[in-house]
Amino acid sequence: FDWIAHEAGQVAVTTSLKNPFEDFDSNAKATLNLLESVRKYSPDAKVAFASTNKVYGTLKNLKVMEMENKYSFVPGFQGVNEDTSLDFHSPYGCSKGSADQYVCDYARSFGLKTTAFRQSCIYGNRQFGLEDQGWVAWFLIAASLGKPINIYGDGKQVRDLLWIDDLCELYLSFWKSDTFPWGTPVNAGGGLKNCLSLLELVGLMENMKIDFNKPSYSDWRRGDQKIFCSDNSLALELLNWSPKIKPSDGVEKLWRWIEQN
Repeated sequence: FDWIAHEAGQVAVTTSLKNPFEDFDSNAKATLNLLESVRKYSPDAKVAFASTNKVYGTLKNLKVMEMENKYSFVPGFQGVNEDTSLDFHSPYGCSKGSADQYVCDYARSFGLKTTAFRQSCIYGNRQFGLEDQGWVAWFLIAASLGKPINIYGDGKQVRDLLWIDDLCELYLSFWKSDTFPWGTPVNAGGGLKNCLSLLELVGLMENMKIDFNKPSYSDWRRGDQKIFCSDNSLALELLNWSPKIKPSDGVEKLWRWIEQN
């Protein structure tokens, strides 16, 4: 093959807590199997792995401010970059983090053309989000179907949203590059300009006149980050890439798709 995009895996922290072995097999072991296959049968292929921002853990050493409807970094902080220490939380974080490191190391150890894209909250049309994964799509789908919306924690937790078309452009930029430093992990998130808290999404839905059940609240999930916004400077430097779709436009596009389908 010329290009390989490794997008498969077990995707939910909650599922990994219920069955760590299955999670390990799906994410860590399966990734190692794929890398060995590439090494033996297609060593010139470029390989992009869908990693996760969960490899950075809870970011407990970062200073965070609590505001009315969201958490925020202190002024001047530009987001989490790739130099941030890895700190795997939950079996999911461990299995994806292990896979992330194997993907990067196979460039060092065996000369494969790999990268790990540490992706934030990817959302977009054709996403069948569930409560455990794909929260933006799930909030909108739940509203459309009249299902309950449950928030874990206080709803102020913040994520940077990345529209699927923007993510695809990043993959294409990697595949077209002949100067990329193989084995280098790269953040793939919406960045500071595209951050949204759960409560802010609820407010956005209200402004769009979407009819939905008032959210209920449950305890925080283990290992949940109060805030994650990626610093995408490395992606800009190496691949001339930055996100284009802002959350207000993306959420509206996704809602139109859900209504039609």
